[in-house]
Amino acid sequence: MSSWLERRWYSAEPPPAWLLPLSRLFGRIAAARRARLAPAARSAPLGVPVIVVGNISLGGTGKTPFTLWLIEQLRAEGWSPGVISRGYGGRAPRYPHRVSASDAASVCGDEPLLLARRAGVPVMVDPDRRRGAAALLADGGVDILVADDGLQHYRLPRDLEICVVDGRRGLGNGALLPAGPLREPVSRLGEVDLLVVNGGDWQPPASLKVPQLHMQLAVREAWPLAIGGPPVPLERWRGRPVHAVAGIGHPQRFFDSLAALGLEVIPHPFADHHAFAAADLQFGDELPVLMTEKDAVKCATFAPPQAWQVPATVSVDPAATAAMRQSLQTLRHPPR
Repeated sequence: MSSWLERRWYSAEPPPAWLLPLSRLFGRIAAARRARLAPAARSAPLGVPVIVVGNISLGGTGKTPFTLWLIEQLRAEGWSPGVISRGYGGRAPRYPHRVSASDAASVCGDEPLLLARRAGVPVMVDPDRRRGAAALLADGGVDILVADDGLQHYRLPRDLEICVVDGRRGLGNGALLPAGPLREPVSRLGEVDLLVVNGGDWQPPASLKVPQLHMQLAVREAWPLAIGGPPVPLERWRGRPVHAVAGIGHPQRFFDSLAALGLEVIPHPFADHHAFAAADLQFGDELPVLMTEKDAVKCATFAPPQAWQVPATVSVDPAATAAMRQSLQTLRHPPR
């Protein structure tokens, strides 16, 4: 049912009419929740700037790679960032839970673990992100917070809202859940401070005047997952079959990126945040098994020797990068 819905959301067909009443109900509930929570959050700041990175649609948009890029820009401008996250897919013994690089993804979630390992920044997970933020600040060493996937977490104050959209799929049919993929209406984009479009040529409605940043995701090399060692260029497998494993919001993006480099991809899509087991990586042959970095953090302990992780890197135009850094500096001295 869920796969049928997703195909319908992103097809040229109109939203299913029998789901539209539920969408209207969802929209009223979401709007009431925001009206109840947002004013209280604005009146109780956390004492440091908060940047919220999120999206208004279900499914993968490239939010985690962008967050990694954003952390790099913050550090380049002299900030000491920390990340707060719900920790989806993990269950910690208690909350708040500060993520350690040695954690299992089942404890903290795959995305927080990837952010902690790859960026090396303090990461705190807590379903109550305001409580998690307070705990992270109490630990010290952080002067700005990045809220991963926090756009709809309205108990959290925010100084900068960034929404990431998949530039290939856009916003689908534009309908709210469950008739469409949207958590909030398209008009919400007109309220964010920055719209990040990941690849493709999608554009927001002309009536929405919102600053945009365009990014591209690229995969260039693979790192041996089980045996360790240096990376190798993906061109090593050009014209050769490989197993491609992806348990992300939009697996096809990963498969397409490998195919664009000339690899003969045998796709193995899984649900987002899938809890991998060793059997998921056994295909009855010795062909290379390539997987996303987000999936790899869950598979290192049981991956076969031919398994490789493929990190995605973000490319942003230098002028746009400079403008982004300038806007980050304004957070030190916000306009009165």
